[in-house]
Amino acid sequence: MIQPLEILLRLALAATLGAVIGLNRSRNEWAAGMRTHMLVSVGAALAIIVSAFGFRDVLGQPDVVLDPSRIAAQVVSGVGFLGAGTILFMQREQVVRGLTTAAGLWATASIGLAAGSGLLAAAVIATGLIWLILALLKPLERRLLAWRRREGPKLRLRLADATALGSVEAIVTRQHLPLRKMVLRRQEDGDDQLELLFGPAMRTDQLTSLADELRELEGLQSVSFESAPQAPLVPPTD
Repeated sequence: MIQPLEILLRLALAATLGAVIGLNRSRNEWAAGMRTHMLVSVGAALAIIVSAFGFRDVLGQPDVVLDPSRIAAQVVSGVGFLGAGTILFMQREQVVRGLTTAAGLWATASIGLAAGSGLLAAAVIATGLIWLILALLKPLERRLLAWRRREGPKLRLRLADATALGSVEAIVTRQHLPLRKMVLRRQEDGDDQLELLFGPAMRTDQLTSLADELRELEGLQSVSFESAPQAPLVPPTD
């Protein structure tokens, strides 16, 4: 039977390693912070301890076979509901946020399983790698992908007729413009606001030419555009 001191060591290590990962998420003010990661890690560690040592008294019974890995499998899959709660769809920005936090919670649960099962070295090594991925690789990722995040010009249209949407798309396609995204929003007065977001390669003269052609569409109430902000290529890191 596992000794109480060994249980304390494993649970304390799981809590400490969970806190190391959670501190990085708390610094960035994400929904799942230090305490959440600590609870996930300690809970997973306790689950694997119970699975491995909690049924020793019935192992001597005839035809009784226990598999400690069954609890580990349930923890890895069951922690998904907690991660799903951290994933948010931002309607205004049309982006999904929280995937990294959800993945971090899932990895933290695995760290707790490793610490609880006695694989202390594996738990420590995994914690170091995950912390490096979350804390140190983010600035590098921002620099590598800065060119993709540059904002291009925007064109805003106010449509009174929904059939004009197809005509707008046809004109943009015919001119082979670097269109990134089309966002359609219903206004309180019943009209539709269509926002066209272009890539940074879109020139001002192309945007002006497109606006002139779109003004001829039937059902178009207004058209306006704004040039891309002059932002630095490499945004500051937090």
